[in-house]
Amino acid sequence: MSTTKLGLEPLIGVEELAEYLGVPVQTIYDWRLSGRAPRAFKLGKHLRFAVSDVQQWLEEHHEADHE
Repeated sequence: MSTTKLGLEPLIGVEELAEYLGVPVQTIYDWRLSGRAPRAFKLGKHLRFAVSDVQQWLEEHHEADHE
């Protein structure tokens, strides 16, 4: 059964997030250490990111339009 059918939000891993953002995986870990990464869930030794948290994080880091 898919997470969508259960009403759960998809979670992505560090590798998927890095690929989506076009940055090395190590950059995600560096951002986490400095407190600049999106919120994450730690499931055992794995990090997972909710798609909505990534979208919100991106919006917060969106540069303002300059006129």
